[in-house]
Amino acid sequence: MSTAIAVTGAELVLPPTDAGTPNAAVLADPAARSLDDSVTELRRLVDRFGHVLVVCPSAAPPAVAHRLHTVRGLLESDRIALVRTDLPPLGAAVLVRQLRQLSACDFSPGVLASAARLLAHYIYAGAVLGSVSRLDRVPVTLGSHLKSWLPGAHFAVLAGPTPRIVRVGADESGFTGPEFTTRLIVARGQLASDWPTTHLAPRWSVAGPAEETALPAGSPGWWGTPKLVEFAAYLPDLPVLHQLVASVRRETCHWCGMELIGDRCGFCAAPLTTGIPAQAGPTR
Repeated sequence: MSTAIAVTGAELVLPPTDAGTPNAAVLADPAARSLDDSVTELRRLVDRFGHVLVVCPSAAPPAVAHRLHTVRGLLESDRIALVRTDLPPLGAAVLVRQLRQLSACDFSPGVLASAARLLAHYIYAGAVLGSVSRLDRVPVTLGSHLKSWLPGAHFAVLAGPTPRIVRVGADESGFTGPEFTTRLIVARGQLASDWPTTHLAPRWSVAGPAEETALPAGSPGWWGTPKLVEFAAYLPDLPVLHQLVASVRRETCHWCGMELIGDRCGFCAAPLTTGIPAQAGPTR
């Protein structure tokens, strides 16, 4: 049996990269569905696929995570993994698509679930903002806050892997990107800026034209303003993703017996007790 990827909102489902990329199951909003219906929904996915990975961003309403934990507890199932991510909305959608790609490969459910933390490290997720005055998910200096009051000031913000903020058109040298080949995806909000495609993409040696998609509904809230252009640079090719995950030593969880990579089980969240395996990087 295969592993299903489920998400807590339709905005986390990007168009597939190819015909072989499986779709994701979009779980209903707990505010619009009873607990019994939620239990039935997840039970059907488990019965059909064997294992289910539910990607739930850390920025999701608390009621969403609470419902998922409640349903998993009621089902008493060890075949449901709750994958949390701190990535901003567009970056989280990229992570979901990569998990969808890998779910068609020969990885066990445990490896796939624990791979989410590894993959997130190679997603450069950011945005161009018209103001950082309400940005609270990335550290903002007092100087950046003051510059937000300057007319026409725009800021390039990188949420991860390493947070950075620079003023667009000023000293952008510190806005360094990945040292491996990536593709770029862009989602436009209410800010008129082509900076990600005209300035960032050439500097980061992005391969090919940028992919355009609709701005996720949660992006203005995550970034603190609707005046933004969100972007993410990522590894697009399945062979590279496969090599990245396959190159990490596999362990067995001492608690639930699932396979894992990294330092924590993706299903029961138990930490690895035999040391932290080294992580391999992607090739160009």
